[in-house]
Amino acid sequence: MALQRDEVVRTALRLLNEEGIEGLTTRRLARELGVQSPALYWHFKSKRELLDLMAEAMLAEALPPDREPDPEHWPEWIAADARAKRNALLAYRDGARVHAGTLPTEEELPAVEVQLSALWRAGLRPRTALRLLLTVDRYIMGWVTEEQAWRQDAADRERPPFPDDALRELPLLREAVDVLRMTDHDADFEYGLRVMIEGFRAEIARESASPASPASPSAPEAPEAPEVPESPEAPDSVAPGSGLGWRHDHP
Repeated sequence: MALQRDEVVRTALRLLNEEGIEGLTTRRLARELGVQSPALYWHFKSKRELLDLMAEAMLAEALPPDREPDPEHWPEWIAADARAKRNALLAYRDGARVHAGTLPTEEELPAVEVQLSALWRAGLRPRTALRLLLTVDRYIMGWVTEEQAWRQDAADRERPPFPDDALRELPLLREAVDVLRMTDHDADFEYGLRVMIEGFRAEIARESASPASPASPSAPEAPEAPEVPESPEAPDSVAPGSGLGWRHDHP
């Protein structure tokens, strides 16, 4: 039976969870599939392309391309997409590292355009809207990279980080030690997400009050920017509802 691309990607994702990204070699993958390494190159030209396919598969269910963002509730869908992408990457060992290093494919560009259109109708100029999506996406990538490294290294630590005796004469750090020790990844992620969305909400108000950019489409009527509701789970969070769903800088 001929080897199918989906089978290659599924097997690669399983090996990723078992071996980590360093152990995911084309030789190891070929052996797992019962083929010679050259047979894999019928389906992808390089390991980078394989990683792209794996990253796409990771997000396919969490961020379906046909989702329709609502311009009147852009903070909610920006935040919901950000949470969905973070959770999808955390579901795989080294998920953020796999996802780093790629750009949207031609097939993904229409979905990006739909998000830009919703933000444009909310009052952001196209350049600002794209910067919002990129800023949130890169925040997720950096956050998950650090979160996964922190969790994976925890077993190797001889004692908990930042013990109380090291903070005895550092009262400000001692007061915020739970953040320093990353005891609540969810709450800290939500805090950063809320701050970013609030900043862009202020940018919407500023841009709505100024003339449209000559390079922009005819200026939309911008509805009043909605309040960012708080998530019931974390006092500092944004309510449900980001990221482009694309990938960046592979180390």
